[in-house]
Amino acid sequence: MKLDVKICGLRTTDAAEKAVALGATHVGFIFFPRSPRNIEPDDAGRIADAVRGKAKIVAVTVDADNDFLDEIVYSLKPDILQLHGKESPDRVLTVKAVYGLPVMKALAIREAEDLERVDPYLGIVDRFLFDAKPPVGSDLPGGNGVSFDWTILHRLDAGVDYMLSGGLNRDNVAEALRVSKARAIDLSSAVESAPGVKDLDLMQQFFDAVRQAEKAPVPSGSRT
Repeated sequence: MKLDVKICGLRTTDAAEKAVALGATHVGFIFFPRSPRNIEPDDAGRIADAVRGKAKIVAVTVDADNDFLDEIVYSLKPDILQLHGKESPDRVLTVKAVYGLPVMKALAIREAEDLERVDPYLGIVDRFLFDAKPPVGSDLPGGNGVSFDWTILHRLDAGVDYMLSGGLNRDNVAEALRVSKARAIDLSSAVESAPGVKDLDLMQQFFDAVRQAEKAPVPSGSRT
């Protein structure tokens, strides 16, 4: 099983190059001032240039207005826009029309009923990202290092394309893939030595675990 793997919240060229060298298919840059992984568009653009063409460049925003998106798209030249706020289906359509880029819509998940929010976006977004709902008191919509019950994803139609996020790490990624049958994963805090500081050794350990998981037999009923 070959996975898409997105390392998100990159803030240095070394980390971006290491992620791609290890096999990341997507690299994410976060534009949200309250996040410890926040980065300025110009800085993100310089880092992205080091890996451009080797992995998909993802701009992660939270309810950004068009002026901010203009700045991000101009500086970063992303391949994908990830909308991680409360953007409505109409807002997603507007963003796609204005920027001509694929959109990945993040949805916060805690229980099966949360998956009902998928339907209005079907046929509009290019991919979903399912992240755990933030714990009480968190100011961040993602990157909190918490997970959700992956078994509820079995309720999704097999045609729903998504990245699995939320609390993934070297110790649980094999189980997460086995249970969810996800074809794409996203992580940030699990490869950090401190909030916003990517650790190259932890990144290596995570990808080692992913490669071991990829060698596992494909379970019956897999989303292939």
